Amino acid sequence: MNEQRRFAEAQSFAYQLLSDPDRSVGAAYDVVRQPGEQYAEAGLPRRISYLIDPEGRIVKAYDLSGQDLATHAAEVLEEIKARS
Repeated sequence: MNEQRRFAEAQSFAYQLLSDPDRSVGAAYDVVRQPGEQYAEAGLPRRISYLIDPEGRIVKAYDLSGQDLATHAAEVLEEIKARS
């Protein structure tokens, strides 16, 4: 069993996690950090959330740099309600 599966099961996630070892998905979603950016040398992606509509289109992106996750979650839920 791989590390991601163990983590997902330990957290009781009801969805699969994505592994992106070549960073191709990160590049497609513009989360790869540029040289000189904080955490770039560690290979950590930027923290971005995307709101995706039922047709699969990105309708809003949220940059989570330094944001409180509870506040962010509330903001996303409000946006979903406004679009429903």
